[in-house]
Amino acid sequence: MGTLVDTILGSNINYVTLAVPFFFLLIGVEFVAGLVQHKRLYRFNDSINDLSCGIIDQIVGIFLKGLLFAGYVYLFENYRFFDILSAPPAMKWVAALGLMLGVDLGFYWFHRIAHEYAAPWATHVVHHQSEEYNLTVALRQSAFEGCFSWVFYLPLALIGFPPAWYLAMAAINLLYQFWVHTEAIGKLGPLEWILNTPSHHRVHHARNPKYLDKNYAGMFIIWDRMFGTFQPEEEQPVYGITKPLHSWNPLWANFHAWAELAYDAYRAPRWRDKVKIWFMPLGWTPPGLPEGPRAGQVTRATVKKFDPLLPLALNLFVLVQFTMTLALAVGVLVLSDQQAPLGSIAGPAALVLWSLLNLGGILERKNWSLPLTVAWLAVLPLAAWLWFAPQPTASVVTAGVAVYSIGSAVWLLLYRRAFRSATDIDAGTPPSWHAIEPAAASERRPTSGSTV
Repeated sequence: MGTLVDTILGSNINYVTLAVPFFFLLIGVEFVAGLVQHKRLYRFNDSINDLSCGIIDQIVGIFLKGLLFAGYVYLFENYRFFDILSAPPAMKWVAALGLMLGVDLGFYWFHRIAHEYAAPWATHVVHHQSEEYNLTVALRQSAFEGCFSWVFYLPLALIGFPPAWYLAMAAINLLYQFWVHTEAIGKLGPLEWILNTPSHHRVHHARNPKYLDKNYAGMFIIWDRMFGTFQPEEEQPVYGITKPLHSWNPLWANFHAWAELAYDAYRAPRWRDKVKIWFMPLGWTPPGLPEGPRAGQVTRATVKKFDPLLPLALNLFVLVQFTMTLALAVGVLVLSDQQAPLGSIAGPAALVLWSLLNLGGILERKNWSLPLTVAWLAVLPLAAWLWFAPQPTASVVTAGVAVYSIGSAVWLLLYRRAFRSATDIDAGTPPSWHAIEPAAASERRPTSGSTV
């Protein structure tokens, strides 16, 4: 007979998917709290980009997690030291507490290495690109971080923590970190000594030089206190990375650091440095290339945020299309939870990624986003017909989607003059999907600090 801890950790419940409605509820609460406190905690374009990156992470994860999780399962099934599932109920609770600490310690070391070395940083940088700090930033995750982070949790498999337990506890750890991404909550007294709090994590997301590479905790700040990476919140944090992304393109957000590394590897004179650059600490520059600048002092008064203007009607268009895309993404995640074949998920997943790319382009008023969005709207009714073909309501659903697509296309085309080419960029709003120019190479990777 299973115990409560077996039910919580061993039932293969996807807690992250279940939490999605609560995410949006709490985002709404924080938005209202900001109004009450006379703080502007959100920008529409930034939040859409945050949520887009989070959706991409979840969609890509459907196709990667099984492969990445295979190592954990193999070690558990063949080399585990203890059989925790057979332990008495009291010992299972002790084991659950140990797993909570183990997952958090694994997160600390993964997180720390991800801030200190080039290739791991490229898998993590997405989470730090926002120049705001709110609950949507918590959902801004990298699609490829799991390709690196899984290694840090393998000791838990050797100890004997069941795969389902590990997945559940990792989800709980992730869900805990959601609430610390806010400026609406101040310091929390004695809790600041033990737990990761909004104050501690604001430090972690800041790009002020004194805050760089500090406070890596997930749930418990004790790891930072133990390993010398703790920094209390003192001066007002300035958020983002030391070289801002200046883009609302969520795909470019996931690939720009890799592109910059590849470009510097290509320019490195020596072959060994072309390989070495991927494994060196952040800021290391191959001999023969100019060194990048160090992170400079910043204040909120001196920083100009990336914020291209968009007509209200186009912002509303983006909101409507994002809502449709979010619904489609939730459908894809439900199919995945139901163990649907990956082949049947691939088509809808591709539509989600395509739509998010379009919306990022629209938020920057890029010319290429106009035809791509119209093409997406043209494909949508066909996709609906293929998806709902076995159902008796297929024709009705397809007709409704066709009306939606036509109306949306007309809406967008009415504002076609608002779009511009990649060479027609206002000052302060550089292009998001551009060739990497040699003149900017020395500005890519700071020689001190990774970001935050």
